[in-house]
Amino acid sequence: MKLNMQHLNWTGRVLLASMFLISGIGRSVRHKLFVSGSGVQNQPKVVHQLPVIQIGGLAAFAMIAFAANSLLARLALAETEIDPASFSAIRLVSGAVFISLFALVRFGTALPKQGSWLSGLALFAYAAAFSYGYVQLHTGTGALILFGSVQISMLVYGFATGNRLNVTQWLGFIVAFIAVAYLVSPGAVAPDASGATIMMLAGIAWAIYTIRGVGGDPVLMSAGNFARTVPMCLILCLLGWPYAEFDAQGALFALCSGVLSSGFGYVVWYQVLPHVSVVNAATIQLSVPAIAAGMGILFLSEPVSLRLAVSTTGILLGIAVVLRGGDVSLRRRQSTES
Repeated sequence: MKLNMQHLNWTGRVLLASMFLISGIGRSVRHKLFVSGSGVQNQPKVVHQLPVIQIGGLAAFAMIAFAANSLLARLALAETEIDPASFSAIRLVSGAVFISLFALVRFGTALPKQGSWLSGLALFAYAAAFSYGYVQLHTGTGALILFGSVQISMLVYGFATGNRLNVTQWLGFIVAFIAVAYLVSPGAVAPDASGATIMMLAGIAWAIYTIRGVGGDPVLMSAGNFARTVPMCLILCLLGWPYAEFDAQGALFALCSGVLSSGFGYVVWYQVLPHVSVVNAATIQLSVPAIAAGMGILFLSEPVSLRLAVSTTGILLGIAVVLRGGDVSLRRRQSTES
């Protein structure tokens, strides 16, 4: 199957826009990513609270990068001949190389000791399931299922570890949950059941990876986790060898996904995580489906169903309610303490 060059041109525009975003955000966090602790390996990590506007800017960039992952995966797996295993392997290995070079610039080492095999396994499971799920799902639908399950998984974890929701936040969570349930419920325009199930598993794996993303330097942790996925990618490629289909354009999309959307995007997201609660981290990520759906409509001319529109609206409304409820609780605690 030949790739429509219009898609490639649109993707080029997305990547160009990403580079401008990287440049702008890079200037605002230069001290955090390069100057602070530069050249000192294994320096104890001291988390300094970033300005709210900077946290918001970093989080917004990370969400755009996550949405771009969905777009690039759908472009590669629907418009080229590349197979899901090859796409996953190229994405993760290129991400590992990029972040290792990033760590080399900052710390003088390309073999960081941070990260863990469990986090690496969660990252690999997410990326593999993500690729196989997008064989059968549209861009926005896949992102909605993915981050819907991410939110549910992280909120369950937050509740189990004592991060209680107030009444307003519960209302927002219920609205978002009903919206996700409506999207995947049986019907004439319901998404493919097997693709939806695989994408839900990807969401659970990503939730685990996100939850474990606190407690170290974001560059070193990301580099260590990505490096640990390389042997797993080799096993995946060996198992999928009989079905392997290499496509140069598909490989290019996987490379862009690994370096820009995943490599740089995950480093930025790990920079945000120490400054937000588990509940807010889960809820912020539910903005990704709306961004991804917009990208799919704009760049791939994907159809907009009433079900997708209603579900996206419900999820975004739930996000706003949960975040608003958290702000109200914080102000009440601060007024009580003062």
